[in-house]
Amino acid sequence: MILAGDIGGTKTVLALFTDDEDVRRPLRTTTFPSNKYNTLETIIAEFLEGEADAPTTAAFGVAGPVVNGRAAITNLPWVIDAQAISATFHIPRVHLLNDLEAIATAVPHLVGAELVTLNTGIPNPTGAIAVIAPGTGLGEAFLVWDGQRYRAYPTEGGHVSFAPNNKEELDLLVYLQRKYGHVSYERVCSGSGIPNIFDFLNDSHHYKNPGWLRRELSLAEDRTPIIFHAALEKSEPIAVATLELFVKILGGEIGNMALKVLATGGVYIGGGIPPRILPLLQRPEFLGFVAHKGRFSELLSRIPLHVIQNPQVALHGAAYDGFAEFA
Repeated sequence: MILAGDIGGTKTVLALFTDDEDVRRPLRTTTFPSNKYNTLETIIAEFLEGEADAPTTAAFGVAGPVVNGRAAITNLPWVIDAQAISATFHIPRVHLLNDLEAIATAVPHLVGAELVTLNTGIPNPTGAIAVIAPGTGLGEAFLVWDGQRYRAYPTEGGHVSFAPNNKEELDLLVYLQRKYGHVSYERVCSGSGIPNIFDFLNDSHHYKNPGWLRRELSLAEDRTPIIFHAALEKSEPIAVATLELFVKILGGEIGNMALKVLATGGVYIGGGIPPRILPLLQRPEFLGFVAHKGRFSELLSRIPLHVIQNPQVALHGAAYDGFAEFA
């Protein structure tokens, strides 16, 4: 029996699996509010209470870098230690992997309605695969073929320096340098980056910020959902322009990622934001944003591009990783 988890700053999802042929049907799944618990061990204990059989393997996708079997969780005061979990719960094998590594591990298993294809391209069946996921932050990972199967590897590519593609993006960079000094792609290409783009457009005085929107934003702990609502439901020009600029930047970074790993096997876009703005990504000009790389534009136009629709992809990836550890 495999214990798998998707561990994030907002929620922790745990599940038990016995069959790697279909991880879409776990024995049991429970979602916990992460900030209501002091440690992951407390959640595991609550989840496993009453189970007759202990898991033989556990695998957890965690929102943070993993070093020597330990991880500090972004946006939570948790330190997760694989050896400590193994000793506490008598689980022989415990493996921690970065949450993007977990998503990447699931990618070769995605089928049908779990994917929306933006560009069919010309896939190389053993070519490298890139994964980019704008959610609260910006995660990036990749997979390489080892001769028998794909193996996933994490990166911290979301924190590389933002590179503008035009005058508007250059002005955005200069604006954010005054606030942050170093400006990473995560500052402009994630849920936490959406308000940065909005503030730039607001302070540039090119758009009006209506009173109702100012009031809602001033009261919100998290401004991103308000901006999304204003753009997608209200068609408010400043909010629409915010998402338009976000999509251009996302397309540019997808092209960067595809070139850096030569992702002839395809690029898979995960995270919580892409499914919400799918119509914007399905417009023909989005592929132009991705392929806008000068002499390498033709190469990028041939790379397959997919949006991941499965909200449990990181949990399933952790389960696949657990079964691989067991094998």
